[in-house]
Amino acid sequence: MYKSILVPTDGSDITAKAVDTAVMMAKTFGAQLVTLAVKEPFPYSAVTEMQPVPPQEFFDAQERIAVKHLDQVKAACAAAGVACSAAAVEAAHPWEAILDFGRDQGADLIVMASHGRRGVAALLIGSETQKVLTHSTVPVLVVR
Repeated sequence: MYKSILVPTDGSDITAKAVDTAVMMAKTFGAQLVTLAVKEPFPYSAVTEMQPVPPQEFFDAQERIAVKHLDQVKAACAAAGVACSAAAVEAAHPWEAILDFGRDQGADLIVMASHGRRGVAALLIGSETQKVLTHSTVPVLVVR
């Protein structure tokens, strides 16, 4: 049914549920799991002599965080005997990076977490998951 399942990760507890679901589905369908961590770009508009964090330090920290989150997904896949590939990309809009990466990898399912915000909170805060749902050309499974 599915050959390549994409599960983006930010290391949060809610994302862990999506990872567990994606790993289970990949095992069930004999699919490969692809995981993605999206790194924040450096806030160049805030560059001044009083910069609280030097750019290279920021990039290194972002990379360490991404690798840690990807390693968690790879460990879950290894424990379940599921093939897994992982990547980290920098993007201002995570939802666009998720869709572009999924398309490049040939993902035929995206599994994502949702915090379940409703009403005004959802409107004001926005949701990367909602944006992926809106713009995706492949099925998206939302896990809460």
